[in-house]
Parts: sequence; structure tokens; C-alpha cells
Amino acid sequence: MDKLLLVDDEADVQYSFRRILDSPEIELTTVASGEEALKVIPRLKPDLVIMDVRLGGITGLEALRRLRQLDAKLLVIMMTAYGTTQTAIEAMKLGAYDYLLKPFDVPKLKQIVAAALKAARDMKEIVSYEPLLESEDHELGIVGRCEAMQNVFKLIGQLAATDATALITGESGTGKELVARAIYHHSQRHHQPYLAINCAAIPENLLESELFGHEKGAFTGATAQRIGKFEQCNHGTIFLDEIGDMSLATQTKMLRVLQSGTFERVGGNQPVQVDVRIIAATNKPLEQAVAAREFREDLFYRLNVVRIQIPPLRDRREDIPLLVSYFLKKFARGPKAPVKSISPEVITWLQQYHWPGNVRELENVIQRALVVSKAETILLSDLPPNLVSPGEGAGTAVGKAPAAPAATAPGQASDLPSLARALFHWARKDSRLKVIPAVERELIINALNETGGNQVQAAKLLGITRATLRKRIEKFGIKQQLSIH
Repeated sequence: MDKLLLVDDEADVQYSFRRILDSPEIELTTVASGEEALKVIPRLKPDLVIMDVRLGGITGLEALRRLRQLDAKLLVIMMTAYGTTQTAIEAMKLGAYDYLLKPFDVPKLKQIVAAALKAARDMKEIVSYEPLLESEDHELGIVGRCEAMQNVFKLIGQLAATDATALITGESGTGKELVARAIYHHSQRHHQPYLAINCAAIPENLLESELFGHEKGAFTGATAQRIGKFEQCNHGTIFLDEIGDMSLATQTKMLRVLQSGTFERVGGNQPVQVDVRIIAATNKPLEQAVAAREFREDLFYRLNVVRIQIPPLRDRREDIPLLVSYFLKKFARGPKAPVKSISPEVITWLQQYHWPGNVRELENVIQRALVVSKAETILLSDLPPNLVSPGEGAGTAVGKAPAAPAATAPGQASDLPSLARALFHWARKDSRLKVIPAVERELIINALNETGGNQVQAAKLLGITRATLRKRIEKFGIKQQLSIH
């Protein structure tokens, strides 16, 4: 349960917050002054404080200043009825997470509170890369014993002792954000703020303002000066997820921050100095983006100080039993959720699937299996259909489709119906088989083998584009299984 402290001397405001934030997942405590807040916070240990700027006794700004001295990671949202005044700006400079204008826009209020609570959880949930899976208390961890993951753990440990910029690369769902948080939690800045920003989720025309802030009148709708995330996170750590989606204009400013620790707000000309550690992540091949002039080469080298490449799950299948055990314990928290067992047959199937969604997909599969399972043991029937369909498999003993019937020669269209009948006869023998995906997969493998692995020639042979071929290779997980001579 998230703990939220409201500091406001108006009874109507306290009542409104109780109605707006009425949720079993939020424990709301209210006090009427900054002095009371300073007294209850060490005992209450709230995840988030929402405080009015104008209070009886010490002002909200003075209370904020003292709170930041007590705990630099405590997130505080300030409230003001004077949004265009210097007061709100000063609050952001003092380290407020955000500010709200009275009267409240309820949807925006809920959105800001939800984002702040998530940021608070990110800072408080310590990510371990040596999870104690046998412990009764679940611990957020990065799981893996394969050599590739051990190398990741070593790099996390080496990075934690420094302020070096890190670039985390890997496919979607491999755990890049967990690695970033592990670096933060084990670093010398763990007592300072941590903010995660998804560069792909923020519209391009707003990302620069979100990161660096803007001056009043910088663009339409900029009615007041705004402090960006870099100023909010001064002395802390910023995680820039999907940095490969950042525009070239924003990349230029990012380069300056990395080089000198300075930037200018949008529409401003005064340099702002910050001390922020940057951890970036992307699922895009930045080297290709640099070659295509879609990503600045100088920024790439600035980011690529220490690179952590997270392997896809299909390349670390030996970790799947450990991950399954981890997720079973994770989702079995609570007295009414005992840990279920899983049949060896299921583990075998899980290890043979190609996992295009990586660890995130495995987590979802285990959670789903726990929901639909009616027995104490998770069975093959509890898995999603695509996992137990040979046509979607990884190409091993379970996933690999039998050899397809001989293809007809070019121009022999009259033989196609008999080929289709043979395929359907083949499918009737195994009700789990999906004919089209299975045949498509075998055709791609044979085309690549026929052309010696040349994707351009294989795509022409199949009558598809090279981009489509690449997508199919990734979809079916067949890249590692070609027998090219």
C-alpha cells in the first residue's frame, strides 16, 4: 500500500483529496501545517507528500527545504493557486517533483500522483542481482546463472562504484530497466533522486521541454517557466529509456549535458548547471542509426562509455527454470496464494519456445498459468496456445515441424491442390499444429540454407522484402538454428 501525506490547512481541500484518492491501495494521512509534517514524516515514512505553498506557520517552501534535507529521495508535490508566480518555480528549483494548480484538474491530479508513486517505488524497491529465491520475503531481482548474465552482473558491480555513463542495449522485455535500477541502487548516488523517462512515450515536440524545462512564452501554452527533469534530479540519476527514439535536436542538447553538465531551457539563453548521472537504454541498433544519420555519432560515443548488452531469453534457455521459480514465488505472495509447482513437461516446453517477448513474456505466461490452473501443479494445458503449437516453436524436438512435402516445380500450379491436401493430412495427425506458420518457417529456413544465409537472395527466392524476412526470422527464432554450409 502506498502512503501519501497531505499537508494543507483547508478542511475542504483535505475532504476533496479523500474523495479523489479513495482507494484500497492508498493510505492517506492529512496534517494542517509544515511543522506537523516534519514531526510525522520520520514515523509515517510516506511514499509521497502533497503540500500547499501557503500554510500557517512555516511556509510550504521552507517545509520543502527541510524535507529535502531530511530525505533527498522523498517526493513532494507542491500545490498553489498562483501558478504563474515565481513561487511555483522556486518550489521546483528546491526539488519538488511537480506542482498542482488550484482548483484541481482531477484527471491530471491522478496522473501526476500515479507517476510520482511509481517513481517513489522505483527508488525504494532495491534491485538485487543476487536474489534470495528461498527467502520468504520476495526481493526484486535480476535472475540468471548463465555466463552472459554473470558478465552483466560484473558490469553492474563495476559501474556501481563510479559515476560513468552507461548504455544498456537489448531486445524489448529483456530487463533493461531493472539493470538501470540495479546500477542506481548499488551506486554512490542511491540516497539521491532517481527518475526514469521513456523517450518513446513522450511526443517529440514535448520531450525537450520535459527534460530541460522551458521559459515563459517559449511556445504556445507555455504560460509560465517550467523546470525540467534534469534540474529536478540534480545530484541524482536519470534513466533515459528508448533513447534511440530521441530527435536529433534533443540529441544535441543531450550531448552538451554529457560534455559540460549544462543546458538551456527551451526558449532561454541562460545556461543551467546540473550534476546528473545518465543511464541510457535502447532496443535499437544504434550503430546502424549512426550510419543512417538518425543518431548523432558523437552522442553515441558519449553514451557508450560502459555498455551492457543483455542477452535475449532464447540465448539463455538454461536460466528459464530459475526464472520460472522466481515468478512463481513473486505471484504467490500473500497467505491466500500458495506457491504452485510446475510439471517437468511444462519446463521442457518453456525451454523450447523461442520467446520473442523475452523475460517479460515469460513472466506474463507464468502469471496467466497461475490464474487458469485448477490444480496444484501447472500443466501443459495451462499454457497459452501459441506456446504449445509446433508451428510457433523454437525449432527443437517439440517446436520443429516435420519435413514438408516436396514442393512443386515452378509453373506446376495444378499440383498445388494435392500439396495442400498433403499438408492438411499432416495437420490432422497433430491437432496442435498450425499449418501456415509451420510451412512458412520451414520455407524460410530452406531458403536461407539454399542461398548460403544471404538474406537478400533468400527474400527474392521467397518473393518477400528483406525487411519482412528479418521480421519472420525474429518471429520464429530461427536465426540460431540454420545449418548453413
